[in-house]
Amino acid sequence: QVQLVESGGGLVQPGGSLRLSCAASGTIFSIYAMGWYRQAPGKQRELVATITGRGSTNYADSVKGRFTISRDNGKKMVYLQMTSLKPEDTAVYYCNSDPPKWTWGQGTQVTVSS
Repeated sequence: QVQLVESGGGLVQPGGSLRLSCAASGTIFSIYAMGWYRQAPGKQRELVATITGRGSTNYADSVKGRFTISRDNGKKMVYLQMTSLKPEDTAVYYCNSDPPKWTWGQGTQVTVSS
């Protein structure tokens, strides 16, 4: 049973930065591509960043150049460094494999507001 625990969200002003973390347990982590997803109120969950087991990355156009995904296979961790945050980045952020295979965690709330 894979468990995903996201952390690091919070309230930040526009232009600010946050670093999200995701801890995975119960799986051979390194073989899976991982993704960060987000869901804003009233909207569908969307994939914003992905990273393969070997470290190749891809980003949604809306976050390209502002977000950076990384991973530590030894620690079974995935990170999302977010900079130049905008109010439209406000959402609950989740991690999962890409495509998603496991039960979703509780997510971490990111609110960008002045």
